[in-house]
Amino acid sequence: MPAVDKLLLEEALQDSPQTRSLLSVFEEDAGTLTIYTNQLLQAMQRVYGAQNEMCLATQQLSRQLLAYEKQNFALGKGDEEVISTLHYFSKVVDELNALHTELAKQLADTMVLPVIQFREKDLTEISTLKDLFGLASNDHDLAMAKYSRLSKKKENEKVKAEVRKDVAAARRKQHLSALQYYCALNALQYRKRMAMMEPMIGFAQGQINFFKKGAEMFSRSMDSFLGTGADMVQSIQVELEAEAEKMRMSQQELLSVDESVYTPDLDVAAPEINRNLIQKAGYLNLRNKTGLVSTSWERLYFFTQGGNLLCQPRGAVAGGLIQDLDNCSVMAVDCEDRRYCFQITAPDGKSGIILQAESRKENEEWICTINNISRQIYLTDDPEAVAIRLNQTALQAVTPITSLGKKQESSSPSQNPKSSELENDRAGPPAAAAVPEPEELIAPGTPIQFDIVLPATEFLDQNRGGRRTNPFGESEDDTFPEAEDSLLQQMFIVRFLGSMAVKTDSSTEVIYEAMRQVLAARAIHNIFRMTESHLMVTSQALRLIDPQTQVSRANFELSSVTQFAAHQENKRLFGFVTRVPESLGEASLSTYIFESNSDGEKICYAINLGKEIIEAQKDPEALARLMLSVPLTADGKYMLLSDPAEDSAAGPSAGGGAESEA
Repeated sequence: MPAVDKLLLEEALQDSPQTRSLLSVFEEDAGTLTIYTNQLLQAMQRVYGAQNEMCLATQQLSRQLLAYEKQNFALGKGDEEVISTLHYFSKVVDELNALHTELAKQLADTMVLPVIQFREKDLTEISTLKDLFGLASNDHDLAMAKYSRLSKKKENEKVKAEVRKDVAAARRKQHLSALQYYCALNALQYRKRMAMMEPMIGFAQGQINFFKKGAEMFSRSMDSFLGTGADMVQSIQVELEAEAEKMRMSQQELLSVDESVYTPDLDVAAPEINRNLIQKAGYLNLRNKTGLVSTSWERLYFFTQGGNLLCQPRGAVAGGLIQDLDNCSVMAVDCEDRRYCFQITAPDGKSGIILQAESRKENEEWICTINNISRQIYLTDDPEAVAIRLNQTALQAVTPITSLGKKQESSSPSQNPKSSELENDRAGPPAAAAVPEPEELIAPGTPIQFDIVLPATEFLDQNRGGRRTNPFGESEDDTFPEAEDSLLQQMFIVRFLGSMAVKTDSSTEVIYEAMRQVLAARAIHNIFRMTESHLMVTSQALRLIDPQTQVSRANFELSSVTQFAAHQENKRLFGFVTRVPESLGEASLSTYIFESNSDGEKICYAINLGKEIIEAQKDPEALARLMLSVPLTADGKYMLLSDPAEDSAAGPSAGGGAESEA
């Protein structure tokens, strides 16, 4: 190696300005070396810290690879190969972590430690010797200044000897410190080269050992594994690209749909409505009461499940029960000047919930779905087929047909067995009568009245100032003193479905045909509103009473009721036929169809009992027998049995045919 500059030790004692100038160069070089050494040490400590962090990172990576199996992903189907691969990688990372730990130790011993030793030993020694040399030089300068001030007088010989002794000691001390300082500075020129080379040699040897051991450890076992892993990743990439293409095509197809998908209620005039639904889901607005007179509407997701209506707010894990739909009633209502509102009422008649759909189509499909569920179609083996069959039957009601088909026997438990006694010139037993054609029962094209009071009639009554004439031919009389004397009083909650004129009252078939046509007309014309009333059955008359005002809406003399029956399948439907004499000597026949919250057979039983009371009142003995056979209340009125089977057991033998067998 080329020679280096050095301080001459022989010139240390003379301490000439030239020597001092050269010394300053060595001191400046030592100061620069100290600054550089500190910076180099920081860089090497950063490498060592990164290596330590690599050890910790690989250790954590190994734990996370093993934790993948414990995540229990809900969509983790098909992850078995990934889990086994990650387990193998975790083992590999553990082995790499051991190599990284060994490398970190080697870096600490062969790279960082030599630099620290050079800084703490050599550079610190130079700094200390510099301070000692400076102190010795100052002492020598002071001694020489004192010596220079000595007097020429002989009496000062003792003082002169002491001063000379101090100068000699100071000069010896300065010479010694200068020699040590010069030697250290000269040696530093060699040590700094060693201090720069040794750490990098240690760093390189550590890296070489790391890669060498890593190659020996993984080169043989990892080749096949990495090849298999690369093939698996490639296959997954192919599947991803195929799935991405499918999703792109599906996205284009979904975005190319008609504008009606996004626009609510686009086809208001004639939307395509599916009336055969037995389950439905979608967003509806729910009306909530927030005060005595204030309300709020909340948009929630509703869906049907079995016979229940459930609601699930956004973010909820599952839905909650809102309404039991079995035997409930649903109708369109006007609410707060909002469109497409409908109300669901429980079987007990209590006020239910009010919902709002976003379109006419959604509104009617929800109403049809709830109606289908209310009839418990979902409990059948094939509910969709049953719903289609029932709706097709309703559609056929407005289509001319040649035959009603085979119906149930005309001797239904709901019909009045004593109708032959109540009617004049009624010939032939019911069992022998043939099933009549629809045209024989109801004239084709007969209008159907869906409201108890027509709006036009109300308008004319209000403007002419007269008393309103009830469309059933009865006066609006809100007091009935004869009801207090009636032996029978029974109240039922009913909803009026419709009425129409009929041609005959010879059998209950006319009631079944009227039910079919009224329900079909409501379905075809999307009429869902129904007027709820209280039906009071007494031994004199049938009265429809407004539940809010307690004003009588209609009054039917029991003697004018010639037929009454409940529907064979839907027991909540019932109807009756009235015969009202006209001025020309002919009779006007009308059929009235209702839906009840209770079993229609109970209403038929009450009507039959009322008619029996009328007949029994003509014969005191018959009345006494009737009173003994039927339970009475505390005030002496007839008490209807809650169970139709009990009614059948308690009723007289003459009225047994009118009681329900269900």
